[in-house]
Amino acid sequence: MRVSLFITCFNDTLFPGTGKAVVSLLDRLGCTVDFPMDQTCCGQMHYNTGYHREAIPLIRHFVEVFGDSEAVVSPSASCVSMVHEVYPKVAAELGDEKLQRDVAALIPRVFELTTFLVHKLKIDDVGAYFPHRVTFHPTCHSLRMLRIGDAPQRLLRKVRGIDLVELPSAEECCGFGGTFAVKNADTSIAMLSDKIRCVLDTGAEYCASADNSCLMHIGGGLHRQRAGVNPIHIAEILATTEQGMEGDGIAAAAATAERTERS
Repeated sequence: MRVSLFITCFNDTLFPGTGKAVVSLLDRLGCTVDFPMDQTCCGQMHYNTGYHREAIPLIRHFVEVFGDSEAVVSPSASCVSMVHEVYPKVAAELGDEKLQRDVAALIPRVFELTTFLVHKLKIDDVGAYFPHRVTFHPTCHSLRMLRIGDAPQRLLRKVRGIDLVELPSAEECCGFGGTFAVKNADTSIAMLSDKIRCVLDTGAEYCASADNSCLMHIGGGLHRQRAGVNPIHIAEILATTEQGMEGDGIAAAAATAERTERS
């Protein structure tokens, strides 16, 4: 299958290792991956902050760039939920019948990475090897908008060597929420403190998730506490094999912690 990688602004700017892991993983599973160079922001930042009109050109551009793709895969439940949930709403509000048709045709081909693997490719064992204690944080967008279910956990359970431990109060928000963390800093920090306490209670070496935005928030708190727990995107775990790729995932997690400390 030919897959177009939708990398998202966040990953492109701050977490390029995640994109590399996705390409490595999909290539290993027999997919042909292309990267449309004209892709830009999906418009989520604008829309969620109230700049709905400014998001419209980005929505049109996304549909144009990925309209002919056989499948569009992204390592971000947050941005994929923007496409699935908001794009049809905006197209309907505009009364643009062509855009509505194009969006409706594209949505079934836009996937969050773990749902693409489990539900489209029908694979839950990707041949990964990661001999570490890991806990998983399911993000709000993946739970409440995309409703991806247990696809990430199914994949992680099949990783060889992993010690996967359940995160207490897993479905509670980490407090990031994009600009929410800036506008409501005190509330965000309180929510983050609860999440970090739950992560530490697991004794995990790594906290994994399907969204680097949440991982940056959680990772920053963990690093400032010198907790010794590294954030890592699930793609980097799944891309790791016994043939020496493990260091890439660990290095990426360490780099994540360093970036969050600087921020």
